[in-house]
Order: sequence, then C-alpha cells, then structure tokens
Amino acid sequence: MAKSGDPARAVTAPALSTLDFALDRGSPVPLYYQLAQQLEAAIENGALAPGNLLGNEVDLSVRLGLSRPTVRQAIQSLVDKGLLVRRRGVGTQVVHSQVKRPLELSSLYDDLEAAGQGPSTRVVRNEGVPASTCVAAALGVPEGGEVTVLERLRLTHGQPVALLCNYLPTALLDLDRARLESTGLYRMMRACGITLHSARQTVGARSATREEADRLDEEEGAALLTMQRTAYDDTGRPVEFGTHIYRASRYAFDFQLLVRS
Repeated sequence: MAKSGDPARAVTAPALSTLDFALDRGSPVPLYYQLAQQLEAAIENGALAPGNLLGNEVDLSVRLGLSRPTVRQAIQSLVDKGLLVRRRGVGTQVVHSQVKRPLELSSLYDDLEAAGQGPSTRVVRNEGVPASTCVAAALGVPEGGEVTVLERLRLTHGQPVALLCNYLPTALLDLDRARLESTGLYRMMRACGITLHSARQTVGARSATREEADRLDEEEGAALLTMQRTAYDDTGRPVEFGTHIYRASRYAFDFQLLVRS
C-alpha cells in the first residue's frame, strides 16, 4: 500500500490555483514572509491538504509576479517548519499542519478527531506496575501498590505526534487494547460512567532522548513539549495521572487569557 508521501498517493492541489494571495508590495514585511504566512494559513484551514503538491517554483513565481528566489525562500521556511517537504521526482508536497490544542480538560484523540487530523493509536504498553512515589501521591494509593500503566503512541495522518503515558487505579475500567486503539481514554471513561470534573496540569519543554526521538520520528535532542496532568472525577477522586510528550514541530497548546479587573 502506498504511503502518503509516495508518488502514487501524491495529488496536485487544484485549490492552489484558486487561492487568493494578497501580497502588499508596499509593506515593510518581506514578500517571501507574506507568501509563507498565507501558504501556512491555507494548510492550517485545510485549503491545502496533506499530500497536495504545490507545483514548481517557476510556475508559482510567474503566477504571483514574484522572483524565483522569493518563492524559494517562502517554501523553504515552511519546509523548515515541517509543513512542506521536497521529494525527489515528486515535487514540493504538503505534509501536515501543526496541531493546535486548546489548553483544557479534553482528550487528545477527541481534539484531533474534531480538527480533522485523522488520529490513530498504537498501544505500546498496558500492564500492572508498582506505584512510584510520584504516581502514588498523584493517585492517592500506597507507594508500591499496583496501578495500571498505559503507554500509547498517538499519530495523525500516519505520523507520530505524541507519546502518552498514563497511570490509572487498577480497578477503574477495562482497558481493552482494541478499544484503546480506536478511541480515546477519556471517551472510554465516560462510557463507563466516570464523569471527569477537573485536573491539575503542568506544561513544560525539554529535548528528546534517543529512544523518544526514535518513537516520534524526530532527531535526538529535538524540542519536545511536555505535559503532566492529574485528572479527578466529580467526587474528587483522582482517576488518572499522565505524563505526555509532544513533538514541538507538530504540536502547540492554544489558550485564551482573560483580564481580571
């Protein structure tokens, strides 16, 4: 079966010919940057989808009345961001858009599905383990007592975006592997009558280890976003402690700040 980057699956982007590029030649903002921003917006809103081809730089430069170096610089900036890729014998192709997730108590699977990102899951680990000091404190269980550790690789359009590690009380719910690979953990909890009410969450960043880089298809030392969360049900009981890592090249937290008087 051909993958998304294979010539057999690559498709031209008829939408590109109808996109309205509003380039302001009198603006102090460089033309390459204006073009790059508008191409990125088209990728983000789905006007240019993963697998679409942009055509060659010469045609694009003629159509927009720009120099070829200007077009090349705009495309290269999106290649550097991981939104486009140059493939020998194929051309410049849209790879993906960065996942922007609202910073709230929600399932990554549900957020990706709602954004049309085509989520899928690979279960890496699902077993009982003794609770470490940190896990025991988060879940309110004795240190060394058994908890369930669930480790999953979350993908969008077949590309890894996050490595999720969750610890749960052993008797909380049946963690069926097939269901875990077809839906989100929070959706499974809700189906079992668990009402998620609140969470404490910390967001950070660090560099990828060799093992993490291999799993996430990144370079060792690449930037990762980190998230640690303890979720509680409507009775105040801790039901999940998660430590997750995300590819910074493909993922961002998005949140709104309100001004208090």
